[in-house]
Amino acid sequence: MNLATVRPEPRAEARNNAPVALPLAGKTALVTGSTSGIGLAMASALGAQGANVIVNGFGDVDGAVATVKQRSAGSQVGFHAADLARATDIEAMFAYAHQDFGGVDILINNAGIQHVAAIEDFPVERWDAIIALNLTAAFHTTRLVLPGMRARNWGRIINIASVHGLVASTHKAAYVAAKHGLLGFTKVTALETARTGITCNALCPGWVLTPLVQRQVDDRAARDGVPEAQARHDLLLEKQPSGDFVTSEQLAATALFLCSEAANQVRGATWNVDGGWTAQ
Repeated sequence: MNLATVRPEPRAEARNNAPVALPLAGKTALVTGSTSGIGLAMASALGAQGANVIVNGFGDVDGAVATVKQRSAGSQVGFHAADLARATDIEAMFAYAHQDFGGVDILINNAGIQHVAAIEDFPVERWDAIIALNLTAAFHTTRLVLPGMRARNWGRIINIASVHGLVASTHKAAYVAAKHGLLGFTKVTALETARTGITCNALCPGWVLTPLVQRQVDDRAARDGVPEAQARHDLLLEKQPSGDFVTSEQLAATALFLCSEAANQVRGATWNVDGGWTAQ
């Protein structure tokens, strides 16, 4: 599926037959890396609040679009297969958004990849790929979304960073570097839009049981020769004092707050959702 757009169904109505007022009705959200995990939860939550949603990513595209459509409040749902490591693909995605949706009001830079290795063993091509997707892609999406947001004097940019944007862990040089850079980029964007109706903030999750983290759990179980459940437990308690994973739904709810009027003056913030990781 290279490109698919699901057209809107009739909006839900209240018991008195009056249209239900939804806070993000008429807005369009683009969520990168939204075919699974955190991105899919955010796309679904935005759709449920009335936003049109553009899904982006690889994997089960049909399933992701169907999920967002099912949970949306009759809004339009589309998909673009841009490879975010390619600036030309990102430009094509924004051309699609402008043509089919009239532009993007809410941008969530969520796509990311990981590789774990000591610095001296870190493959150069993996370093380049992680920096390109986790950091440089956010520059390209932001530079392309800002003109339309400025013209409308409203916009929300939410960068999904990580506690690794604030603290480091061994063997994650590229990821930590990219996420630290993303927080700096968030602050610059917030300052450059400070006198407008555009806000830019970052979420910094701790351990979330995404496919990315599950691979780390599996690697740990194999390395230590322990059951998968024990590997999960050990991974959590090594860093996250709560002993519980952050859920994608919790992060989506935080993103919805940042899209609300109540967050008009939340600018350049780094919101930790990390079970106490960075409180230590």
